[in-house]
Amino acid sequence: MEIKEISDKDIWEEFLLKYKEKTFLQSWNWGEFNKMMGSKIWRFGLYKNEKLSAVSLVIKVEAKRATFLFVPHVPDIEPELFNAFVGKLKELAREEKAIFIRIAPIWESNDENRKVFKNMGFRDAPIHMHPEVTWELDISQPEEDLMKNMRKTTRYLIRQAGKNPDIIIQQSDKIEDIEKFHNIYESTVQRHNFIGFPPGYLKNQHMAFSGDSQISTFLGFYKGELVSSAIIVFYQGTAYYHHGASLVKYQKIPVSYLLQLEAIKEAKKRGCKVYNFWGIAPTDNPNHPWAGLSLFKMGFGGYRRDYIKTQDYPLSFRYWINYIIEAMRRKRRNL
Repeated sequence: MEIKEISDKDIWEEFLLKYKEKTFLQSWNWGEFNKMMGSKIWRFGLYKNEKLSAVSLVIKVEAKRATFLFVPHVPDIEPELFNAFVGKLKELAREEKAIFIRIAPIWESNDENRKVFKNMGFRDAPIHMHPEVTWELDISQPEEDLMKNMRKTTRYLIRQAGKNPDIIIQQSDKIEDIEKFHNIYESTVQRHNFIGFPPGYLKNQHMAFSGDSQISTFLGFYKGELVSSAIIVFYQGTAYYHHGASLVKYQKIPVSYLLQLEAIKEAKKRGCKVYNFWGIAPTDNPNHPWAGLSLFKMGFGGYRRDYIKTQDYPLSFRYWINYIIEAMRRKRRNL
């Protein structure tokens, strides 16, 4: 068994095609994006009997409160290889003076998978870095069936928007339109009480994925004013509704509903089989900050996916200071 870095994009991307469970957060271009943001990364290949058997991206996060190693949406890895991988992460963490390791697995939420991490000394992280509960839609079916399976209200609003000549949906691959997105994104951040990203962050994402035509910005206009927008990532057969924004003063105008349908139609054109609406509220609590957004996403039909919670492996007593800070932040945000 051997673990070594992979420097060939084709080898990395071709191997990821073999994974059924994966997201763009393990893609080569997500690694490039993190390098653009100034982070140190490693792309590890896990070899068994000299054959590549698993891959995983690792990112060094240097925050004011702590330095840690982060593994985003790691796919399922067989136990023997996973044990070796965690051993490698511990060595690397000590070399990089990281005080803990954080893994966000896309492993099904069940007792067996939770036990794997618990037996290795991991514990539930106080916050999540990426979605642990997502909403997905099978878009391999014909468009008429997609419409039929939507919530009645969602279907009605889409049809009303389609008949409204004042509603225009545009798709853009221009980096300049990230600024337009961000102009209304700030309003959404305040309304839904989450930490938003600055324009430079979003522009770097666009640059990282645009070279492979894996990203688009959808813009929804009402009477000439931009009122809704979404950034969609297309990766290996799945489209991801990664960022969304809308103006509250036009919430009764169903621009966002038609915009999502246009994004789904574009995903179908590109051969995607799944449309991933990204994160939803983990509970049915109507007071959850994401309750309204979750209801919007679920109205298009689909199914819920639950992954095990983000996992931390403490390497220093200073981890607990970070734990308290993050736990307090989660409580303030009512998550």
